[in-house]
Amino acid sequence: MTSDRSPSPAQPDLPGPRSPATPYRMTVTTALTHSDAVALADQRLGAWLKQEGCDEPPPAGPAPGSPEAPAERLRLGDRILLDRDDGPLRAATGTPGRYTRRRLRTPAPHGTHQLTLTLATDPGGPTWVRLEAEHQAAGTGVRTPSKVAVPELARTLLPLLDASDGPAAVHNNPRVVTAAEVDALIDELCDPERRLPTVVASVPANLGLDEWLTGTVRPLCHQLPGLATLYVLDPAARTGFNVALEYHSVYGGAVRTYLPEVDPASRHDGARHPVMPRHRIEEDLRRAAGLLAREPRRLAAELPLPAPLAAVPVLRVPPAARRPGPGRSEQAAHEQLIHEQPTHEQLTHEQLAHEQLAHEQELDSREQQARADELERVRHSLRHSRRREHHLRTEAEEQYAALRHVGAQVRVLAGRICPGAGPGQAQAPAGRGRPAEGGPGLPAQADETPASFAELMERLPEFPLLTFTGDQKPALALDGLGTCAGWARLTWEGLTALQEYAVAAVRGEAGGDFKQWCEHTPDGCHHFPPRKAVRGESQTVFSHTKWKRERMLPVPECVDTSRRAFMGAHLRIGGGRTAPRLHYLDDCSGSGRIYVGYIGLHLTNTRTN
Repeated sequence: MTSDRSPSPAQPDLPGPRSPATPYRMTVTTALTHSDAVALADQRLGAWLKQEGCDEPPPAGPAPGSPEAPAERLRLGDRILLDRDDGPLRAATGTPGRYTRRRLRTPAPHGTHQLTLTLATDPGGPTWVRLEAEHQAAGTGVRTPSKVAVPELARTLLPLLDASDGPAAVHNNPRVVTAAEVDALIDELCDPERRLPTVVASVPANLGLDEWLTGTVRPLCHQLPGLATLYVLDPAARTGFNVALEYHSVYGGAVRTYLPEVDPASRHDGARHPVMPRHRIEEDLRRAAGLLAREPRRLAAELPLPAPLAAVPVLRVPPAARRPGPGRSEQAAHEQLIHEQPTHEQLTHEQLAHEQLAHEQELDSREQQARADELERVRHSLRHSRRREHHLRTEAEEQYAALRHVGAQVRVLAGRICPGAGPGQAQAPAGRGRPAEGGPGLPAQADETPASFAELMERLPEFPLLTFTGDQKPALALDGLGTCAGWARLTWEGLTALQEYAVAAVRGEAGGDFKQWCEHTPDGCHHFPPRKAVRGESQTVFSHTKWKRERMLPVPECVDTSRRAFMGAHLRIGGGRTAPRLHYLDDCSGSGRIYVGYIGLHLTNTRTN
């Protein structure tokens, strides 16, 4: 009962054995009562079986909520088995409530497809719904699909159940988020009860929302129903979303997967939530869809079960009832059974065999339950270990950044004590441009100039009066170009000059803007070529809506309540009109800082368009 529809034609099958197919696991809640959810699930399951030409299962035994509904196995066709059971949750777990389970086994190429639907309810709590689809290979070494497709039952049940994951609704298709809904989306991302990942897609600036949603985002998310909550930011929502989550932004047609426990205030936490860029999506949409589903499937396999589902006992069903042979009626079979009454010795032998079989089944069930409980303990341990690993990594990165900052200050102080220690460490003379004693320092040794933009971005905290508010990706992308070392060195020189200018500007000793500073650099300060310091963009760029919007870059709310400001002032990095640029906002007279909003290839203008 799986869906074999795919965003694009399937790739040819590769020869040779494969590893077991990755199963599909969905865990959601519904506001429906337990009995209503069970009735709905049975109705949809029966409708699908009838559509596939199988025998429709008879109504279940005692309704959920009755003392007991005995387990049963139904044979609905050739190699098609339906197991049903219902009962109380295990008392040993201390979780009161009931469960209902349906397990369907159908033939599949090179094995059997198994679909298990489990519903569990705590008194006063929501109804938990878990759907698992697995491919059980016929033997070792046979070829199997790489992963089990999303079951069609998942696609039909999700909208009918009004399924949810904590505060978030779980839909089959991505939902468009408007500007008014951004705050609600951010609350969902940060909610501690969220278990599923949240996939958020952005829209490219040169495409319409409907075109991108229909042609790209929906096929890209085809493998995600039940595994993640899905959203698309419209152009107005994208700006507000990225301003609020400056360390977790998504734009330019990229798609980002937000794992549970997002920390919007942590720059280091941003690296934990993977981003899929637009170019990778458009290169191969089918492959991109598989890559996007990989993390949600891993998370679904590793997450511990909620308490009600963990308290569901293992399945114990009797053998399937025998059917009359071909050409024999039920009456004939009954008459034959009367004429073939067993003797006392036969009854005793059959009773002993039955008791032996029951004992073996009991031991087997206990062993299966022990393995299931052990698996759940492993899941809890793995989750704790991953949380601990993330905490330690974040702590180490913060300590490393603080260490580099302290190292920069030590180098500055050493340069003041020993002016001849090295280039750039000379103490500035008294007067205009000299940093205040004990004031903010700056990196000084020329031989420690970063050789790449990756190193440069790590060392930005060494400039106390400069704040980088943009996205690191455009800067890091420069490392893949041939002249990246020269560009990184020139960018570092520009940042060093901006830092020295800011120290003087906050004291009222700069004597003008940064370009004037470059034209009349004080003795002892780093010189940056004045022709590479540009005060602002041309009127053509400023009046062009799209180009101006590209230069509306993030700033703190204390600078602008919209958290965006036009950064026309920039530094030319390298030669040529299309070389990289560094855009900044000089707010030394206000907040006492300079905000760098962009480092990367030249933004769009008449030369780059």
